[in-house]
Amino acid sequence: MKKAIRLRRLTRMSIEMTTRIMQIDDESLALAKKLLEEGDAVAFPTETVYGLGADARRDDAVARIYQIKGRPSDNPLIVHVHKDYDLDSLVEDDRPYAKKLRDAFLPGPLTLVYKSRKTVCSRVSCGLDTLAVRVPSHEGTQRFLRYADMPIAAPSANISKHISPVSADHVYEDLNGKISLILDGGRCSGGIESTVCDVTGEYPVVLRTGLVSAEMIADVVGRCEIYKPKEGERVRSPGMKYKHYAPKCKTKLFGGDELDSAVKAFGELERQGARVYVLCGDEVKDLFPSDKILDLGKTETEMAANLYELLHEGEKIADVILAVEPKKKDGVMAGVINRLSKACAEER
Repeated sequence: MKKAIRLRRLTRMSIEMTTRIMQIDDESLALAKKLLEEGDAVAFPTETVYGLGADARRDDAVARIYQIKGRPSDNPLIVHVHKDYDLDSLVEDDRPYAKKLRDAFLPGPLTLVYKSRKTVCSRVSCGLDTLAVRVPSHEGTQRFLRYADMPIAAPSANISKHISPVSADHVYEDLNGKISLILDGGRCSGGIESTVCDVTGEYPVVLRTGLVSAEMIADVVGRCEIYKPKEGERVRSPGMKYKHYAPKCKTKLFGGDELDSAVKAFGELERQGARVYVLCGDEVKDLFPSDKILDLGKTETEMAANLYELLHEGEKIADVILAVEPKKKDGVMAGVINRLSKACAEER
C-alpha cells in the first residue's frame, strides 16, 4: 500500500516548489534529516502547536526560519531536543529548582530559559546570553528529534503574527511553496504554545503563560512570578512583544464584565450587514445566536485546545470576530487570555 503523501505544487519566482505533507515514518524522517543537514527548515508537530525547525547550530539555517516566517529579527527562538539529549552541552544549569521543574513537567509544554553555553548560533537567542530549551511530549516529535539528533530551533510554523497552526493543513495554508516538508502528526492536543519560564534567577519567572501555569510551578518549587514586560524593553522570550496569533479578519476583545457592550456591538455589526461571529466560552454563549458562536468550551483545558482551531475557522467565515474573555483569569486560563489579547491587539 502506498504511503499517504499529499503533494502541492506552486510556482514562486519562476521556480516550481513542492510542499509535501507526510505521515511520520522512516521515509519522512530520513527526508527531514536530509533537509535539516542541508540547512533547510522542516515543519513538525508538537503537543502544543506545529513548529518550523532548523539546525540551531547553523546561522544560515536559523536565518532561513526568520526569512520564511517574516519574523522580526529581535524575537528569540526556542531550541527543541529529545528527552535524552545532553542538556549540559547547550546550557549552564546551576539552579536546583530547575531540575525539580524538569522532573515534574518534562517532557511537556514547558520551555526553560537557562544561561547559554553558546554552542548554538547567536541568532537563535538574538544575541542574548540565555537559551530557551524545550522537550516536547508528542510521540511523533520525540521520534523526529531523536532521528535528527541535533538541537532544533523552532518557532510556530506560520507566517509571523498569523494564527499558530494546530494541524498540518494549517501549516500548509501559510507555508505552501516556502518549505519542502511538513511532518503530519495529527491535530495538536494542547492548542496553545508552551509556557516559557526563566530559571536563571533565585526563583522561576514565567515570561510567557501557557499550559503549565505559574500556580503549578509554584506548587513544585514554592515560588513563581509572572513577568510584566516594560515598554521599550528588549524581548526576552517569544510571544512577549508583538501582535501575535491574529486572524485575517477584524477582531475586537471584550472583558468578562463588558457583556452588554459585546451584545450591543454584535447587534450593530449585524445591522450593517457584516458577517459577525462571537468567540466565547459556554458561560456567555446563550447571549448570542447559536449559529454565530465559535464555542471555546467550558474548562480552561478545552478553551486552550480549541482556541486556534476556532480562530482558523472564524477567519474563513467572518468579517469580524468578537471575542469575550473568560471570567477566570488564573491557571491555564491566563495563557488563553494572553493569546486572545495578542490576537485582538492593535497593530504595532
